[in-house]
Amino acid sequence: MTSPAEILRARLDRRPVLVAPGVVDPLTAQIAVDAGFEALYLTGAGIAYTQLGMPDIGLTTMTEVSNVIARIADKVSVPLIVDGDTGFGNAISVQRTVRVFERAGAAAIQIEDQTFPKRCGHLRGKDVMPTEDMVGKIKAAVDARANGMLVIGRTDAGAVEGFERAFERAERYAEAGADIIFVEAPRTRDELSAVPARLGRIRPLMANMVEGGRTPMTPVSDLEAMGYSLVVFSAGVVRSMAKSARRFYDTLRADGTSDAVREEMYSFDELADIVGTTALLEAGKRYDPAGGGA
Repeated sequence: MTSPAEILRARLDRRPVLVAPGVVDPLTAQIAVDAGFEALYLTGAGIAYTQLGMPDIGLTTMTEVSNVIARIADKVSVPLIVDGDTGFGNAISVQRTVRVFERAGAAAIQIEDQTFPKRCGHLRGKDVMPTEDMVGKIKAAVDARANGMLVIGRTDAGAVEGFERAFERAERYAEAGADIIFVEAPRTRDELSAVPARLGRIRPLMANMVEGGRTPMTPVSDLEAMGYSLVVFSAGVVRSMAKSARRFYDTLRADGTSDAVREEMYSFDELADIVGTTALLEAGKRYDPAGGGA
């Protein structure tokens, strides 16, 4: 049986560009799969927002993330690309993170070169660790994987040291064994296109589209033409959910009913179909003597 990591690795070699929308739980994962996406991106920012109600500044733990991975992997079978922040510690901590995430069901882990506590890649005030320290983390991650999980080497150096240094770091991360390279937060289309122009021959490249972030929102077709292999829309689903939730609560508070937003909602039966209620209840009858099962 082909593993999700093998599926992801093979898919990155084909066109069109692979688009992985951000997800935060099994429900959003199932909806994304139903919409036709071939891979998913478990966003660290999204976990911080939805699980903690806190900003993406390094507050989530490895265990919290791995628990979400396991729940999503139990629900859907498409490759799951996971934001692993800084690896939650030094190189030895990275190895433990890789082993735990891989067992939980991740097909790829993204590791970044920020210092701890890290920040969302589109916030100001970031800092990066020495290149050699990050090279050690990449090597540790590659050595720790047991079933071919892909390692994404992310650099945030563009906002700290300039993009030439970011390119140099990316080249070192590829040499250390990173399967995918991610230069975070280019600030212009010229910087976006410069990444594949410089690095496109050495590894598949990842781009991150963040609504309102520092990188200009760019159509997927343009990113493909530039030379990217993977595009994630990391926490967009959370921004959409949050605004929908506020509209629901404002309407309920003002009207005393949700009628005004009913057309923007799934019905009870529609949501039951998405989560598989009928199929699961039918399956349960096989094991329930009262339901006619064996």
